[in-house]
Amino acid sequence: MDVVLPQRVRAGDRVRLVSPASFPSEEVLAEAVRWLEGWGLVVEVGKHAVDRHGYMAGRDEDRLADLNEAYRDPGVRAVIATTGGAGAYRIADGIDFAAVRADPKPLAGFSDITNLHLALWRHCRVAGIHGCLSGTRSASATRSLLMGTERTVLHRDPSALTASVRVAGVATGNLVGGHLGTIAWSVGAGLPDLDGAIMFLEAPRAVGLGHVDRQLTQLIRSGSLRGVRGVALGRFPGFEDHVDRGWTVVDVLRDRLTTLDVPVIGGIDVGHGDNSLSAPLGPVAELDVDAGTLTVGPAVR
Repeated sequence: MDVVLPQRVRAGDRVRLVSPASFPSEEVLAEAVRWLEGWGLVVEVGKHAVDRHGYMAGRDEDRLADLNEAYRDPGVRAVIATTGGAGAYRIADGIDFAAVRADPKPLAGFSDITNLHLALWRHCRVAGIHGCLSGTRSASATRSLLMGTERTVLHRDPSALTASVRVAGVATGNLVGGHLGTIAWSVGAGLPDLDGAIMFLEAPRAVGLGHVDRQLTQLIRSGSLRGVRGVALGRFPGFEDHVDRGWTVVDVLRDRLTTLDVPVIGGIDVGHGDNSLSAPLGPVAELDVDAGTLTVGPAVR
């Protein structure tokens, strides 16, 4: 599939922090501002970024207004989510896709922001960034993807929980995905066509093994993974010591994903948890299981 690469962000550019899902703590917001300003960027915070409406950053219409205002403002060169949480799924269909197509700019965020990445890929084929600005390693990785045009090479970490999930082979395709639950819940509600894609999956333990099984099975039974060329597994924190009747999350992932008959690589250090790496979403990637690498094209040009 063709991919639209936004212009890279340069020192002096304006960037907008928005909260399409939950609201950030004062500390998280301040840390994001410090990182961005330290890179020479002019930081703006969306009008409703710290609003509160239950567990969300204000009402749906206000969160959506902040997001669309950032996309419609020609001076804003990147849109950065302050946090994930919950609520982005409510507003994903309301994105001003015409504005995005007219002036593509990178969106950085993960977790519940996966809803927006999927919507932008479905409607605009615009590349994005699965990452955050929390912690030195994460911020550095996100900076490289926003401001640089080099390929990203992600190496299998043999000590990672998912590293032992392995199906040999090499695959090439657009890297699409993010939070497993969000992707599964998008079946029938805007999940883009994944034919020809490499699927990236990660998730923290918020549920038991049966939920992970159901999510993967929903994707398989719905036909959503038909045509997927490979699978890359990121972090699954919280499952390290979790055993259910003799099975671990590794057993569930291996049992479900091997039925796809495509290359699978585990141990990619991207996803929830402290100081994770970031990954481009949308560009063409090459998955090489024997080499233990996932090489992804740049998210910007």
